[in-house]
Amino acid sequence: MKQITSIQNPYIKSLVLLQDKAKNRKQTGTFIIEGKREIEIAIKGGYEILTVLFYPEICSEKEVKKITDTTDLIEINKDVFQKLAYRDTTEGILAVAKTKSMDLSDLKLSENPLILIAEAPEKPGNIGALLRTADAAKLDAVIIANPKSDLYNPNIVRSSVGCLFTNQVATGSTTEIIAFLKEKNIRFYAATLQNATSYHTQDYTGPTALVVGTEATGLTQEWREAATQNIIIPMQGEIDSMNVSVAAAILIFEAKRQRGFLK
Repeated sequence: MKQITSIQNPYIKSLVLLQDKAKNRKQTGTFIIEGKREIEIAIKGGYEILTVLFYPEICSEKEVKKITDTTDLIEINKDVFQKLAYRDTTEGILAVAKTKSMDLSDLKLSENPLILIAEAPEKPGNIGALLRTADAAKLDAVIIANPKSDLYNPNIVRSSVGCLFTNQVATGSTTEIIAFLKEKNIRFYAATLQNATSYHTQDYTGPTALVVGTEATGLTQEWREAATQNIIIPMQGEIDSMNVSVAAAILIFEAKRQRGFLK
């Protein structure tokens, strides 16, 4: 079995770049997953694992082979592990995996889909929370409009707790996504302050997409003008907006309630 004990090793340097640079992830079509559970979820989600690196004082070779049948295993020492790991609780294992296509055309939707669309989310924590909520509600897909971040950013992978791998995820421009929704006859509801009606008055039992924007600027005019209906979550306090992942969760579970999920 191959062993690497130097952080100056060219392969390790390439993995550091893979962690740090979206450009390298895009060029190679690969990214890094940390942690036993995350790797297991990725495998279950159909991701191809190319290489596994493990620090045997934390995660033994026997444990690694319980998680994956990947034959390209590399034993690393503490220095290399700490150089590559983004968090202290990574459980001594990392995997290099192939990225998946995030084209709209690759989405496989049910006959009555429920989709979450987030326009230009920037904070990895918010994106991770949106993905976790989507997984909890078992949505058909999460679509990111006008993405500001590479979704294989290690901070997004980490904050999603593996839910990047359990959801169907696609990206596209606002214009492309609106055209996609209209082509599929999916009604879409834009969460916004302008010309909006209370979210709970709408019918989400048919093919539906719920669209949320950033807390700072909200949704762009293109969404507001094209939406089936603009919707708002009534609030009684001083502020007029809430965390995007919280707002999305309220809308999603209202749609799930209408569809009989909570009965």
